[in-house]
Amino acid sequence: MSPSAPRRPLAPGSPIGSRTLTPVSGPPVPVPDPDRLIHLQFRRFAGCPVCNLHLRSVVRRHAEIEAAGVREVVVFHSPAEELREHAAGLPFAVVADPGKRLYAEFGVESAPRALLDPRVWGPIARAVARSAWAILRGCERGPAGRPHGGRLGLPADFLIGADGRVLAAKYGEHAYDQWPVDEVLRRAGEARRTAAGRPAR
Repeated sequence: MSPSAPRRPLAPGSPIGSRTLTPVSGPPVPVPDPDRLIHLQFRRFAGCPVCNLHLRSVVRRHAEIEAAGVREVVVFHSPAEELREHAAGLPFAVVADPGKRLYAEFGVESAPRALLDPRVWGPIARAVARSAWAILRGCERGPAGRPHGGRLGLPADFLIGADGRVLAAKYGEHAYDQWPVDEVLRRAGEARRTAAGRPAR
């Protein structure tokens, strides 16, 4: 399927074909993972300030996420060599998908509302201010002037079970519309209770 023609959105229960993803650093990642849930999140371009704002919260609580039996895998539509400069030190797998093949497979799209939705303007302002200060201090690298794949990507989140089925999914309506860490933990807890034969709370 052409990367420019995304599939329809995946719903809970949809099967995911087995594959191995290659991060920009670190070992290959099997999807599904036989031992853990996978939180597969689709972000935008390398150095994206809004993405960085969100991923900082994931980094801060990564130990909690791992303790909940969840493996974080983050996909960007930037080339590996560009993404590698921004992913150094992140405690989870970061995958480059410059051809947007995974985006197409999972039905993740780009649209002007990524930046035009008024709900994203506050996060954009915070993210740009934070990133500008970090870049001035030499703590971060700025994004490319013309990011590979454009600036209009929408985020998406998928929780994938060990059997290769989507347990939950969220398609963002704007660039900062994603699951917060608390939501990932809540959904992981529901999945564990369901697997154990107990009703979700």
